[in-house]
Amino acid sequence: MKTLLIKSSFLKIHFLIVILMFFCSCSKNSYPIAYSSNDSGNKEIFLTDANGKTKIKITNYTGADGYPDWSPDGKRIVFYAKYDSGNTWSVHTMNSDGTNRKRLTHVENKWDSSPTWSPDGKKIAFAREYEDSEGNWQEEIWIMNGDGSEQTQLKKLRGRAPCFMKDGRILFHSKSEFNQICIADSDGRNIITLTNNTFKDKAPKVSPDGKHIAFISDRDGNQEVYVMNIDGSNQKRLTYNTVSDWDVCWSPDSSKLIFSSDAGEYLDLYIINKDGTSIRKFIANGLQASWFTKN
Repeated sequence: MKTLLIKSSFLKIHFLIVILMFFCSCSKNSYPIAYSSNDSGNKEIFLTDANGKTKIKITNYTGADGYPDWSPDGKRIVFYAKYDSGNTWSVHTMNSDGTNRKRLTHVENKWDSSPTWSPDGKKIAFAREYEDSEGNWQEEIWIMNGDGSEQTQLKKLRGRAPCFMKDGRILFHSKSEFNQICIADSDGRNIITLTNNTFKDKAPKVSPDGKHIAFISDRDGNQEVYVMNIDGSNQKRLTYNTVSDWDVCWSPDSSKLIFSSDAGEYLDLYIINKDGTSIRKFIANGLQASWFTKN
């Protein structure tokens, strides 16, 4: 009996050490990629290492969590969650280990999504969608402090998928018959349109080195991944699939992209070089990846 008690105590101590090692490694960003998955039955947020081998679930919610984005210091993650049977989407923050979850937006029957941190980690921009009283679909871009205070609509902007650039400007795609990739000042002024066509260019992400923008476009039949220079020049197609691709994100060294593709029952994550070479499946059953980049 004494031997069994010793073994039981040893196993408990070993388990606690493993948990402690995990949280320490999370703080050092040994699991730098956050993404959404329904591996557990609900859409939750997971972390994984740079090779996609070890996967850790950090949320436990009965609705749906997604669109994670790392804070510049790697200590927090901003994301969205669904309420009211999916009719209300709200923006949240949490620590990188999933603790200290805080709901920041609470507007019923509106979809708040695609949250993104400012370069200094003080602000969060997000998209808001809803049907107005006249039956018109609205797509707005909002900005708030990192604690959820001072929520302000950028009234000059119509669109979705905001992404902060290093100089504090906001990259986004416009709301129009044909979505286009645009850049605006953080107050919504001085809009620059980078793409100009009769197709839908969406979900732009700027590379960590500030030289390129990755985005999704249906200009060649279905949604594929494209890259272009920061000024909109040299637009290049990277993927050639018969299904739609979604949700691009950059590696910290700006050499690779992760994107999701709906080839199966659920989306899978793929990784590809920025020149379009060496495409491979990265994680099965995943989407909306965010790769931590140290400023």
